[in-house]
Amino acid sequence: VHEGVYRERVNPPRGGESDAKRIVYQAASGEKVEIKGSEPVKNWVKVQDDLWKVTLPNSFFGAFNPYQDLIRGDWFDRRGRDHHTGAVYLNGDWLTEAAKMDDVQKPVGDTPLWFGQVDADNTTLWAQFKGVNPNEQRVEINVRQTVFYPDQPGRNYITVRGFALRHAATPWAPPTAEQIGLIGTHWSKGWIIENNTVSHSICSGIALGKHGDKFDNTSADTAEGYVLTIERAYKEHHWNRDTIGHHLVRNNTISHCEQAGIVGSLGAAFSTVTGNRIHDIHVRQLFSGAEMAGIKFHAAIDTEISDNHIYRTCRGLWLDWMAQGTRVSRNVFHDNGDQDLFVEVNHGPFVVDNNLLLSGRSVLTVSRGGAFVHNLFAGAVQVIPYDGRQTPYMKPHSTDVAALHDNSCGDDRYYNNLFIRQGDLSQYDEPKLPVWMDGNVFVEKAKPCKQEKNPLLKPEFDSTLKLAEQADGAYLELALDKAWTAERTRSLVTAERLGKAAIPNLPYENADGSPVRLDTDFFGKKRNENNPFPGPFERPDGGKQVLKVWSERPEGNR
Repeated sequence: VHEGVYRERVNPPRGGESDAKRIVYQAASGEKVEIKGSEPVKNWVKVQDDLWKVTLPNSFFGAFNPYQDLIRGDWFDRRGRDHHTGAVYLNGDWLTEAAKMDDVQKPVGDTPLWFGQVDADNTTLWAQFKGVNPNEQRVEINVRQTVFYPDQPGRNYITVRGFALRHAATPWAPPTAEQIGLIGTHWSKGWIIENNTVSHSICSGIALGKHGDKFDNTSADTAEGYVLTIERAYKEHHWNRDTIGHHLVRNNTISHCEQAGIVGSLGAAFSTVTGNRIHDIHVRQLFSGAEMAGIKFHAAIDTEISDNHIYRTCRGLWLDWMAQGTRVSRNVFHDNGDQDLFVEVNHGPFVVDNNLLLSGRSVLTVSRGGAFVHNLFAGAVQVIPYDGRQTPYMKPHSTDVAALHDNSCGDDRYYNNLFIRQGDLSQYDEPKLPVWMDGNVFVEKAKPCKQEKNPLLKPEFDSTLKLAEQADGAYLELALDKAWTAERTRSLVTAERLGKAAIPNLPYENADGSPVRLDTDFFGKKRNENNPFPGPFERPDGGKQVLKVWSERPEGNR
């Protein structure tokens, strides 16, 4: 596809035959190609001060009008007002929908507003344009629900590469309904979504998730409702390793989505999400619910989430139900609101290794069967002792449900991590299930757990922790001490050492069934197998470090 702005919804009519025989959509080399779900609008008429309005015939929108399309669905919280999937953009930045007409008639505040009304014939929009004439600027409005999305499931082996994909009137995407993103796979197998810029989706940016059926949004926000969704997906919609998932989402920049940067219920299984920069997700917080995060996955079975840079989100990564065989590795999390990682009602085994968890709260867990190894924690680990919901665990490397179980905290392993500042493991002091902790280092105000027999405590040590974002990437400043290897020796973390997650009674394995062996660091450097250095960096000489932990890439066609 050659350079230009294409205002359309791409509906791929067919998929490829295999991974080697794909349908490939890509931007021409070196050319900037934008695909937008919006249309430009002129003929704005000034009402008063900075308030303008435009009236459009409903035929302008065709069969779908975002300005009468309400956001709604399971686990959605409207916060006492209506929200539409429409949007108004001024020079690429979106305005905020006002709750009522009176609000948009007030003087412009820090956040310019818009408001819409739809009658039998016309759609009228009012918008605040502070100090500018909108007819002399680039003003666009949402028209399409999605930008790149097949109208039928089963369009497999599609590659989407090198585009700027923007402006979609996407619906709420709970785990119990068809999940439509600005770009989405629609219950397919083997997509590659790489080197794109995805931005300004009313709900979700990239969707790897669930099919649609007559039961969408009928689960009454209950665990039992989602269990039935899982059963129907397995029995009626071919949810298995051979037909669904196996997607590769790589090297994209995803921003300005008000539900999730990447969302996926069931359909993200057996996938790899790597090298993505995800930021400014759910930052406006006009509505709420239970589905907002930089990445929000249900059933990330045998899924790898690695080498991503996730920041300025409400919550970095949320693994909700059936994180089994999941590996979270070498990601950089910072400046996230609730926490960097939330693991909810999973039974394991899952592995979290070599990550930088730098927000005020690092982890929230109401799961078990996790292995947390060689991470850097700057915030607390919060533990919910018990959750009575009956949630599934699976047969090995499959979508077959073995059984359901409630959720008691514990059965977790914390080995060779570095805790600094507000890092805190003390909420594991009295776990419901056994925990294993060894080789961890606690500096500054960080707190160990009573279950660790011999933690290394260094309250006077100054970590000098600082993350600086520069034009070419993100740099971490951190002080380490070579004495940490002499004062406490550590063992390499392997599947044998980790044992088995108790409830599924399964070992810690890679997606291909090979045993986990954590013998490389954040940068892929081989660890000292006789006495590995604590934390994500194998730096046995210690001292002050200035490490480039994220390399920035140019936007658009990369």
